[in-house]
Amino acid sequence: MALTWGVVSASLLMWSTAAAASELQTVVPATGALAAGTGSAVAPSPSVTTATAPSPPLPAPAVDLPVPNPGFAEPDMSQVVVEAPEPRFAAPTLRDRIGRIWAPVLINGRGPYRLVLDTGATHSAIIAQVASSLGIPLAAASTVRVTGVTGSAVVPTVAVDRMEVGDLAVDSTMLPIVADVFGGAQGVLGTEGLSDKRILIDFGRDRVVISRSRGGLERSGFTTLPLRQLRDHLLALDVRVGGVRAKAVIDTGAQVSIGNTALRTALARHGRKDVKQEEIEGVTLDVAHGDMMQAPPIEVGTLQFNGVYITYGDMYIFDRWHLLREPTLVLGMDVLGTVDVLVIDYRLRELQIRLRRS
Repeated sequence: MALTWGVVSASLLMWSTAAAASELQTVVPATGALAAGTGSAVAPSPSVTTATAPSPPLPAPAVDLPVPNPGFAEPDMSQVVVEAPEPRFAAPTLRDRIGRIWAPVLINGRGPYRLVLDTGATHSAIIAQVASSLGIPLAAASTVRVTGVTGSAVVPTVAVDRMEVGDLAVDSTMLPIVADVFGGAQGVLGTEGLSDKRILIDFGRDRVVISRSRGGLERSGFTTLPLRQLRDHLLALDVRVGGVRAKAVIDTGAQVSIGNTALRTALARHGRKDVKQEEIEGVTLDVAHGDMMQAPPIEVGTLQFNGVYITYGDMYIFDRWHLLREPTLVLGMDVLGTVDVLVIDYRLRELQIRLRRS
């Protein structure tokens, strides 16, 4: 089964000037998007419950959380035409489908374009079709080096005057032109400009709202978890995987979860069960291989995720993050998409989760 890490995800997209030619050094690690329409089997969706004790990991009884009126105003989203029978903005993870999150983004006042919302990417990127529709010729474009989860490549960039969605506005930026591996989306919306923002993803109501963070929100039925900021604006949780302490990077652009070899080694006592070889293709179209297997329960605060499948390997991106030695996990949409509402507050560094009703 081939995994296409087709989102510019878990991406650093770091910019720095290069020497001679007009080549900029850019890092765009793309993490896992399952190849759309390939007929590949999808691992069973994980379940999430409340956990009564952090260690040792024990199955905890499921709790039905109330679903109150959220009590906040949501602006009308820009209209996005979606021909496929799917949600426009927030598709939940189901037993036979890994969820996705899209944002309707205006570029130079045109669009909106449907970009994958990627909390693992520190910079946005678009496909060539979008540049063409904006009337920007690629022939005169400068180039950047894009580094993905499996390798790197030099790609053209285009200059845009403005990108905007909700309360987010980014002026005068360069956008890399990357391969069309987004499963129908037109690029990726990275984290530039989000330092004082809050992202609300409501899977039940098919809503994505990007607004300014104006203090904590008291919401009944939500679990609030503290986030840590790592290098390159990545946000991570402190978790336990089968009792092993690990960092878990929040990556809405990754469709599947990945772990480094340090995590796999620490979990060796759980044994190797149903190991499947996976082929991983990044946004640079380089191919890597990993071993996918079911993980022991993952404890996040008072929540416990069960039945999560992790693909292990020392991908290029872990080296870029300097996270080869300590157990590290990238939580993708196979896990994040199983909740009802997800709120990521960059200013407060909080993750708020409301579970689905049983």
